[in-house]
Amino acid sequence: MTGPILVTGATGNVGGGAARSLLAAGLPVRVAGTNLEGLRERFPGAETVRLDFFDAQTFDAAVAGTSGLFLVRPPAISRVGPTLNALLDAAARYSRVHVVFVSVAGADTNRIVPHHRVEQHLRACGLAWTILRPGFFAQNLADAYADDIRTQDRIYLPAGRGKVAFVDTRDIGDAAAVIFAAPDVHRGAAYTLTGPEAVDFDTVAGLLTGTLGRIIRYQPATIAGYLRHLRRQRLPIAQCLVQTVLHTGLRRGQAERVDPALARLLGRAPRTLAQYVSDHRTSWPPR
Repeated sequence: MTGPILVTGATGNVGGGAARSLLAAGLPVRVAGTNLEGLRERFPGAETVRLDFFDAQTFDAAVAGTSGLFLVRPPAISRVGPTLNALLDAAARYSRVHVVFVSVAGADTNRIVPHHRVEQHLRACGLAWTILRPGFFAQNLADAYADDIRTQDRIYLPAGRGKVAFVDTRDIGDAAAVIFAAPDVHRGAAYTLTGPEAVDFDTVAGLLTGTLGRIIRYQPATIAGYLRHLRRQRLPIAQCLVQTVLHTGLRRGQAERVDPALARLLGRAPRTLAQYVSDHRTSWPPR
């Protein structure tokens, strides 16, 4: 690839993991966001460019001259037409890029999640593409679930007894580096990415308990109770609904299947949840 790979969401877990993996692989990287100083400090080996999904005037300069686009949907964005899909249209006008879009497991058939509309648009806009459909991130433990773990010593979700094959976003970044190193090999492919084993949330709580040295419990939530819990955190209603739908689906086994695609892409076994918890043990200081 000649031009840089534009990475969106570089300040987050998925985009940040991709930027680091791409740089480690020796690939040219352009990280995009609204805080350019912060991006320069975090990724000194990368170009930086202003990109605001709510300001279409930033799109053309962000994609100009790029040879790849690593696209992540910010959780707060539910209207993907004027944001992510418009960025794809800009890329189709100004660059010959290969797009790696980070979707979500099941988005090809689940019309409720915004990722479905991005996938449909990506297939139709004329760009080369690869779709990654990861399951639940191990990093959710230090992100979406972190406050409950730190302040309440609990995991509070409407997942019932469902199991999850948690995937580490560091492995997603490594997979992106493999794809961008040989994009033609992966053109038009869609990969479901999971970790190497499925565990229930009692097991997750046990891992945290053993690592942190204090008791962490799993408390199953009702759907209504979880929605109220998210709204108290002042999250946008669309984000609350998507998050609730995804976690409720765990009751029906929607995230328990272990897929071999990630191991094949990486040429090694994906990281386990136990590895993630051990590596990030300082992420959950006691209240």
